[in-house]
Amino acid sequence: MIKVTLPDGSVRSYDKGVTPIEVAKDISEGFARNVISAKFNDSVVETTTPLSTDGNLVLYTWRDGAGKKAFWHSSAHVLAQALEELYPNVKLWVGPAIENGFYYDLDLGEGTISEKDFKTIENKMLEIARDKHDFNMRDVSKADALDYYKGKNQYKVDLIENLEDGTISFCDHSTFTDLCRGGHIPNTGIIKAVKILSVAGAYYKGDENEKQLTRVYGISFPKQKELTEYLHLLEEAKKRDHRKLGKELELFTFSQKVGQGLPLWLPKGAALRERLENFLKAAQKKAGYEMVVTPHIGQKELYVTSGHFAKYGEDSFQPINTPTEGEEFLLKPMNCPHHCEIYNNKPYSYKELPKRFAEFGTVYRYEQSGELHGLTRVRGFTQDDAHIFCTPDQLDAEFKEVIDLVLYVFGSLGFENFTAQVSLRDTENPEKYIGSNENWEKAETAILNAAKDKGLNFVVETGEAAFYGPKLDFMVKDALGRQWQLGTIQVDYNLPERFDLTYKGSDNELHRPVMIHRAPFGSMERFIAILLEHTGGNFPLWLMPEQAIIISISEKYEKYAEKVLTLLENDEIRALTDNRNETVGKKIREAEMQKFPFMIIVGEQEEKDNTITVREHGGEELGTISVIEFSEIVKQRVNNSLKIFK
Repeated sequence: MIKVTLPDGSVRSYDKGVTPIEVAKDISEGFARNVISAKFNDSVVETTTPLSTDGNLVLYTWRDGAGKKAFWHSSAHVLAQALEELYPNVKLWVGPAIENGFYYDLDLGEGTISEKDFKTIENKMLEIARDKHDFNMRDVSKADALDYYKGKNQYKVDLIENLEDGTISFCDHSTFTDLCRGGHIPNTGIIKAVKILSVAGAYYKGDENEKQLTRVYGISFPKQKELTEYLHLLEEAKKRDHRKLGKELELFTFSQKVGQGLPLWLPKGAALRERLENFLKAAQKKAGYEMVVTPHIGQKELYVTSGHFAKYGEDSFQPINTPTEGEEFLLKPMNCPHHCEIYNNKPYSYKELPKRFAEFGTVYRYEQSGELHGLTRVRGFTQDDAHIFCTPDQLDAEFKEVIDLVLYVFGSLGFENFTAQVSLRDTENPEKYIGSNENWEKAETAILNAAKDKGLNFVVETGEAAFYGPKLDFMVKDALGRQWQLGTIQVDYNLPERFDLTYKGSDNELHRPVMIHRAPFGSMERFIAILLEHTGGNFPLWLMPEQAIIISISEKYEKYAEKVLTLLENDEIRALTDNRNETVGKKIREAEMQKFPFMIIVGEQEEKDNTITVREHGGEELGTISVIEFSEIVKQRVNNSLKIFK
C-alpha cells in the first residue's frame, strides 16, 4: 500500500501501482471526467502513470494553468502529426506549450505554409483528435533514440546527443511518435476546437547564424465556445495594440536609421513618461529615497564582478574597445552594479542605514531581432530602479514598505486584478545562481514571510528566481484578462559580498548589508505599452497628455476659446484649442479618436454667458457650466483616481 496526500492535506491509501486518474475517480466520478493532467511529488506525470511510492498528488483540470499547459502541449503533438501527414518531407524540431497555445518549429525544405493553408491544417488536426488516440509514454535508450531519427531528422539527433542515457522518452499516439518528456492529456478526443493563429520564421536554436525554420502557432480548447470567445478577445486586443494606439495618439515611433528596438518618444509620449516619473518620484521622496544618476556604460570588469557578464554577456551588446589597450566598456545591462559603487563611495554606520538609491536608469540588451515587439521587447529601456541597502534587522520592514509602494502604483493606475508570485531558485540546478545556500535560504524566507504578513494572494514558483536572489513578482491581469508581470522586488545577499559592501555595526565591527532591488513599473517602455492596452488609450485623467480640447464653433469665437484655455492652464488643467476651419462634428469625431477626456464647445451663447458646453469622451453631455465648475469637476476626478501615498 502507498499513501497519497492531496492538496487539501487529506491522505488516502491505495495499492501500489494506482494511477492519478484512478485516484480522481475515487474522489468523484464527475471530477475525474474533468481531470486532464497530474503532478506527483513535484514532477509532471501522465494521468495513467502508476504510482509506486508515498507522495503528494495534484490533479489538474482545464481551469488550472498546469492543465492548460498539458492540453496545449498535447495539441502541439497533434499539430506535428498533422504537419507530417500534410507535408511528407517535413523535419520537426521542438513544439512547446506557451502562455496562450503552442507552436511547433519545423524545416519544410522547399515547402511553405501561408494563411491559406491554416484551415487545411486545422481540419487535419480535428480529424486526428476525433479518433481519441491515447498518449503513451515509453522510455528509450539513447542508442535506440538516435537510431530512430538517424538519417531522417538531424534536428532531433542533435537534441538527443545532448541528453543523458536513461533520461530519454518517446510519446506515441496514433501513428505518430515524438521525442518528449511527458505531461499530456489522456487522449486526443478532449481537443474539440483548434485554430492556427500565425506562421513566422524562427532560427534553429535561436541563433541567427543558424538556419531559419518555420514556426507554426496555434491554440486549442475543449469547447468550441471557448475558442470563439478567445478569437473575440484577439480582435479586441488588436484594437488595443499599443503599437497602433501609440501611433494614433502620437506617443512614440521607431526609425530604422536609429536602429531596431530603440524607441523614439514624441512630445506627447515624453510628457506622459515625465508625469509617470514625477508621480513615482513624489512617492519615493516621501518614502526616503534619494535620486542618483549613473552613466550608460561601464567597464567590463564592473559586470564581471557583479556576475552580469557571465549571465547576460551573450545578451549584451558587444564590448566597446577604447584606444587604450585592454580597456573595454559595455553598454549598461543593469543599474545595480553602479548603485553598489555609489554605496561604496563612503563608509556607513548602522545608524545611517537604510540607504535608498533610486534612478530612472536606461539599460541595453541585445535582443534578437525576431524577439523585438513594439515597446514590450526593446533593446534600450528605462527602469524605475532603486536599491535599498539595509541591515538584516531592517529587511522585513523595508521589504513590506516596498510592497506598499507597488500597491500604491497599481491602485493609482487602475491595475486592481493581480496576484503575487514568489520566485525561488531551482535547487536541482545550482549552477544557474551565485551565492551560498545559507544566503539563499535567508532571502527566500524573508520574502515568504513578508508576503504572508501583508496578506498577499501569492503563489510560489520554483526556478523563477534571478541569478543573484529570489524575488516577489506582481502578475497583473489587464482589461482583456491577459496576465502581465509588472513590478518586482528582490532580496540579494550576494552582490554586497561580490562588491565587498560593509557598514559599521553597534559592536564597532564591519558587517555586510542586505540589498533590495525594486522596480514598481519594471521598465517605462513595457509599462506604458501594457497601460496603453489595458486602458485602450483612455489613461487615468491625471495621466492624460491633454485633459480637454476646446472647440470653437467658428473663427469668431477663437479669442474666447483662448481665454478659456488660459483660465484652465491657470488651474493646471492640460488643454489645447482646435481652431481649424472644419465642422464642429468633424472636430468632435477626431477628438474622440484622440481619446480627449473632455470636449469643450464654445460659441455665441457661451461667450455671452461666460460659460462652456462640455461633452465627455464617449458621448455623455455635462451640459453648459462655468469654467470654475468644470475645473472643480476635473480636480475632483483626478483626486478620486490618484491615490495618496502615505
